[in-house]
Amino acid sequence: MTTPNRELNQSALNGQASLTNPFGYGISLAGIGAHVPARCISNDDIATLVDTSDEWIQSRTGIKTRYVVSGDESVADLAIEAATQALASAGMEGSEVELIIVASSTPDTIYPAVACQVQTAIGATNAAGFDMALACSGFVYGLIVAQQFLKTGMCKTALVIGADIHSRYTNWHDRNTCILFGDGAGAALLKAEHGAPDNILASDLHLDGAKGMELTLFTQAENCPLVEPKTPVNDYVYMNGREVFKFAVGVVPKSIQEVLNRAGLKIEEIDHVILHQANIRIMQAMSEKLNIPEERLIVNLDRFGNTSAASIPIALNEAVLQGRVKPGDLMVMCGFGAGLAWATSVMRWTAVDQRLPQHLKDEMSQHCNNLKQREAASV
Repeated sequence: MTTPNRELNQSALNGQASLTNPFGYGISLAGIGAHVPARCISNDDIATLVDTSDEWIQSRTGIKTRYVVSGDESVADLAIEAATQALASAGMEGSEVELIIVASSTPDTIYPAVACQVQTAIGATNAAGFDMALACSGFVYGLIVAQQFLKTGMCKTALVIGADIHSRYTNWHDRNTCILFGDGAGAALLKAEHGAPDNILASDLHLDGAKGMELTLFTQAENCPLVEPKTPVNDYVYMNGREVFKFAVGVVPKSIQEVLNRAGLKIEEIDHVILHQANIRIMQAMSEKLNIPEERLIVNLDRFGNTSAASIPIALNEAVLQGRVKPGDLMVMCGFGAGLAWATSVMRWTAVDQRLPQHLKDEMSQHCNNLKQREAASV
């Protein structure tokens, strides 16, 4: 399913496409935030649990460290902290949020939804919300779903959170999977503004349930004692690494090219590509297929591991705080994984992060002013 905007106008903004919203509401990312647990686990730490080494893990995955929860830390705890950072980034209050979407496949409670726990914690007293389970593609799916609410004018602000804790569902004696996952949360604030340019330019959503059993995480529950018992299942993450690699390298470049075509853009015009941080070999294979220069690929897999739905917003948050992502920059985000599912979106970053030191805020404000002047000149 591809979801482009309906009208395509050529802009003077570096010759790039500018897409206007048919309902009159332009959608932009207003803020970004992230949070990971305090406990960092190194490859050497994992080598005390299974027969492996730092060199073996890095050479196959690109991962050096990852963060994991301890004690009673929950997905909601991580999500709330990420949401708080996103609000600070945008200079907004929780009471301004009207929609909360939490993408998580590892919630601590089936109900209440994580969205409900975030809603009360940040004081979003007027917000509706829900959870969605699409694992590694969940955050980008959530952005695209939120965009639909905003485009129609049903709400003006949306908070989209990707949060997962896979350390509790990992077999720590299986070296093929325990080396991969980290815990964390990332959040993005979206705003709708009447008459403004739409900065989410095109999107692409897909499922391939026929291959869903190549990457699974079953829930373990028992039948009523009055009926035949349920067959026990493996309640750890299972992954057919070879098939998942083939799937990702096969579909993701096509999806990225599709959204670029819909937006009237070329890969050379994209400033940053943020892929789900799954495995460095997967990411390198994709970038080679699309001829993406290394400096345009945002990667922090080495320090955070695979944080599932949180990986893309964690990477974007870090890049924004480093001053690497500037107002006017074009980005492609692509999540892929369990389902099997994948989602891609191309968008323009236009926000000035309020958490930045003053000298960087001044620099980003100037970029923002330049962007507005070019947009005005193109009208």
